[in-house]
Amino acid sequence: MRGKYLLGVLVILGALAYMVFGGLGQNLVYFLTPSEYLEAQAKYQNRPVRLGGLVKPGTVQYDKDRLELRFVLTDGVAEVPVFHKGTPPGMFKEGQGVVVEGRFQEGVFQGTNLLVKHSEAYRAPEAGWTPEDVRKLIQEAK
Repeated sequence: MRGKYLLGVLVILGALAYMVFGGLGQNLVYFLTPSEYLEAQAKYQNRPVRLGGLVKPGTVQYDKDRLELRFVLTDGVAEVPVFHKGTPPGMFKEGQGVVVEGRFQEGVFQGTNLLVKHSEAYRAPEAGWTPEDVRKLIQEAK
């Protein structure tokens, strides 16, 4: 009788372990630079990844009517073309550090989520500041 319970517990633990760890590899999202992607293109084709780097100056093309953003992401060594559907964040600009979540398809990174690196310094408006002072603070942050 004791052996049956032990076997039942082992089966349940094995099923739980499979559910937790079995699908883990399929749900991982890797962070890559353009150089790392180009070294192992086949490995990351059609898999969700986060691609990080700088927006190459002179490559940004944004169609406001179709909400299509195209640019080249670089790490200083390699470059990858990126396509993102949607409105870019307000701080998005050339030379800016970004992380794009999405998939590589046919040599172009199809972004689904665009994150922009921003300044780590935060200065809250002080008491008595006018709206013009706050606008100036915001412009300095960009």
